[in-house]
Amino acid sequence: MNTIKEMISKNILITGITGQDGLFLTSYLANESHSYNIIGIARGSKEIFFKNLNTLNPDINSENITILNCDLKDKNQVSSLLQDIRPHQIYNLTGPSSVYESIYKPELYKQLIPLYFNNLVNSCIDLHMYPSFFQASSSEMFSVENDMPLNEISNFGPRNAYSRAKYEVFLSVNELKREYDWNIKSGIMFNHESEFRDKGYLFTKIIDAAISIKNKKQKEINIGSLSYVRDWSFAGDVAEAIALISHSKDNSDYVIGSGVGVSIKEVLDIAFSRLGLNYTNYVNVDSTLLRKNDPETIVSDPNRLNSDLGWAPKVEIENLIYRCMESKLG
Repeated sequence: MNTIKEMISKNILITGITGQDGLFLTSYLANESHSYNIIGIARGSKEIFFKNLNTLNPDINSENITILNCDLKDKNQVSSLLQDIRPHQIYNLTGPSSVYESIYKPELYKQLIPLYFNNLVNSCIDLHMYPSFFQASSSEMFSVENDMPLNEISNFGPRNAYSRAKYEVFLSVNELKREYDWNIKSGIMFNHESEFRDKGYLFTKIIDAAISIKNKKQKEINIGSLSYVRDWSFAGDVAEAIALISHSKDNSDYVIGSGVGVSIKEVLDIAFSRLGLNYTNYVNVDSTLLRKNDPETIVSDPNRLNSDLGWAPKVEIENLIYRCMESKLG
């Protein structure tokens, strides 16, 4: 692989590269241009990342992809890295991302999400370097009082440590773009899934349970509600949106979602039916699993992203569920 000193021309920095978003974004950018040098900062395993990347994109040339260790909590390390690679694009996808975990570890989320962001942008400012900068933001920032669907002018009202930290960063992005005339923007992302999604998220939990029940390794699944509606997209479609937003000359923030609301009941029905099962025989509804103040319906309005940049999701919910299931069934 190339050394850092050789990566000077078109360098792209992706934090959190080993997560599903980083994986699909790397694949998309590598397909888009062979002249990109992609440098990733990761907490996860490099070996698993490259294995997953090759599974996703068998023809990819990984010679221009490098995974580095850099403590984003340490501004000196961040500044030194940026000075070495001088990226012309930064995608900040890192940070703790579990809303449920943030309820039990609020101080961790309150501290780390803004700290990672601030160390990146302040190092850029200190170095008089203003690369195109994409910040991963979250639909969790929206107020529960909004009418659906949610778009770029919907009201914000963060209600947990995770969303408050994300909102703090969102406000900083808009301050920086005004103060420095910087091509820095946020993508307000709704739920998005793939075969590479970490365990513990509801979508993956449902798919894993359906397979385990089919294989007689599990008897039932506990679900907080059947009626809750969410906007689930394919992570590969979201990665394409992220790249389009970053490359756009329009310095706007965008909502990224499918625009389609799907109930938990529908997800269960699709997943279990695929295996010849009736989900009603295996689901135990336990309302104590619900998060306090969680809205029953969350759906995006991605019309601005479609009209400005021509983006539209390609993978519908049924095919997304099948894709995730097939990767686990082999």
